Amino acid sequence: MLDADARAVLDAQAAMGRPPLDSLPVEIAKSGFLETCPLLQGPREAVSAVQDITIAGSGGPLPLRVYRGQGCAVEQAPALVFFHGGGWVLGNLESHDTICRWIANDLAGVVLAVDYRLAPEHPFPAAIEDAAAAVRHAHQNARHLGIDPARLAVGGDSAGGNIAAVMALMARDGALPPIAFQMLLYPVTDVSGDQDSYRHCAEGFGLTTAAMRWFHGHYLGKTGRPEDWRISPLRAADVSGLAPAFVLTAGYDPLHDEALAYAHRLGDADVPLLLDENPGQIHGFISMDLFIAAARPAVTRATDFWREVEAASAV
Repeated sequence: MLDADARAVLDAQAAMGRPPLDSLPVEIAKSGFLETCPLLQGPREAVSAVQDITIAGSGGPLPLRVYRGQGCAVEQAPALVFFHGGGWVLGNLESHDTICRWIANDLAGVVLAVDYRLAPEHPFPAAIEDAAAAVRHAHQNARHLGIDPARLAVGGDSAGGNIAAVMALMARDGALPPIAFQMLLYPVTDVSGDQDSYRHCAEGFGLTTAAMRWFHGHYLGKTGRPEDWRISPLRAADVSGLAPAFVLTAGYDPLHDEALAYAHRLGDADVPLLLDENPGQIHGFISMDLFIAAARPAVTRATDFWREVEAASAV
């Protein structure tokens, strides 16, 4: 059954009468998303410190936002490199500021949010290149950032979860420094879009199948291929040896089945895993905390599992 809070959000969105996302010019969609985010999010939690920095990316200067949570140690703190959702087309540091603050506070650690290049102006592999640059920067500058390079994690929601999953695969294969944990919140894992949930949740639950295909097209551009594991990590030949993972799903979400399939592959490969199923929820519910009470606790479950993983590895 659909969660009552989620239903209230959907009813309010329907009452606004906005045109479908996939019918809008890209620039209108981008600005509309940024205008809507604050309307769904509550007051921002205070953290110990926030700093905007810029690092060198393969496509030029790459903005990052560094959060230090309440109680964060001066050095050797855990750290998570976070990639925001928005279908690789929408979003920025502001749209996901709330989530990053929650993670930083729950960890008593550091979150580095990445303002990676967006499609369609910068299609695949621009986002992957920027994400990799951010992970390398965090590892190489661990001492300056006050973080423990052995406790470096990646995470993100939706398209950001897709990017995080790709980073974990790259790290496993030696293309990036080691990753200790991956936090995948309703991630995109297969852009073929042929899972049953693309049909069962095609319309009426916020994110639509048509919108996802719109996102896929912009991200793939002229050269991206759905079978490429850097686009569809579910298609990776081997997922063994990956960092422990928290995978969150929402029941009324076109992405439900691909996120679930990726979690099952990780579990079958003996990757330490917590599959966090939210059968009554819609895609993006963690970014709707002003109305959906389940939003904040979901992040705490993710960080709690990371702590459990660390405790188990220390035994």
